[in-house]
Amino acid sequence: MKNQIIKLAKICDADVVGFAPASRFDKNDPLFKIFPNAKTVIGLGFRVLRGIYRGVEEGTTYYQYTTMGVENLEETVMPMALIRVSNLIESEGYTAIPQKISPLILNEKGTTNPEVDYVDVYHGVSQENQLNFLDCAVKCGLGEKSKIGSLLNEEYGPFIRYSFIITDMELEETPIVTPSLCDGCNECIKACPGHAISDDGKVDCWRCAVYYNGANGSKNPFMPPEAFDIFGQEKKMDIINGTAEFDSEGAKEILDNIYFYPPAKHFYRSSICGRACDRACYIHLEKKGLLKKTFKTPFREKEDWKLDVKQFEKKEK
Repeated sequence: MKNQIIKLAKICDADVVGFAPASRFDKNDPLFKIFPNAKTVIGLGFRVLRGIYRGVEEGTTYYQYTTMGVENLEETVMPMALIRVSNLIESEGYTAIPQKISPLILNEKGTTNPEVDYVDVYHGVSQENQLNFLDCAVKCGLGEKSKIGSLLNEEYGPFIRYSFIITDMELEETPIVTPSLCDGCNECIKACPGHAISDDGKVDCWRCAVYYNGANGSKNPFMPPEAFDIFGQEKKMDIINGTAEFDSEGAKEILDNIYFYPPAKHFYRSSICGRACDRACYIHLEKKGLLKKTFKTPFREKEDWKLDVKQFEKKEK
């Protein structure tokens, strides 16, 4: 049955399939709140195509990452795979409960998800009723946890998204991955255009949201010269340079004044930074030869580009 599940999952475009026995989870884990009779968690990993990042890397086309790498995977490909594999399991007389991340539901109050508009985020759901998706991914053997809390897969690095099926079917487990990819190089931290990641790897979700959406003028070819004029020249330039200080309310005010690029259809915000942290991580892993999936050309073949922010400075009369 395990081989049938893997075969069907891969037909449905899952690139990595892993199995975690319920014994890997603490008895108080949300897993058992959702399904007390759980025996196995099946993890499905889906690569984000390397070429989808190409437009952002070159500073040309940006919508492909959000529409194809986020929206299409999360709202079309992944749900279809979950449903089809779950149908297979239930055809054998076992229960299957698909689990996909909701980008709009966050456990911790006062936080946001950079991939969506902060006004759509809902904090009213108890943490006890939601899986810890990253923890599940690690326990299913899909990859290891990076310094900044992303999943790293041995073939695709950080270019991967994931979802799960909880079932009362007992299946042979997948070994947990022995960490070998994240070496603490801090390239992810240095790459963030908004300095949203601290030295210890903690991500400020509000700074991340502001610069994910394109507030840094040196990395946003769509930003007009009058951008952020409402804040006054000094603060405007601090925002554009990625050095402005602000709290969550300040972040909301900045986000309310970002109208440089259209969002995707299903409430997803277009990523202007193009996951700079993930791209930097991928480039590092590729250069070190740590990824099993190789390509004929390196992902980054020249120096990373930047725009001159002098265009945003007010000229003296």
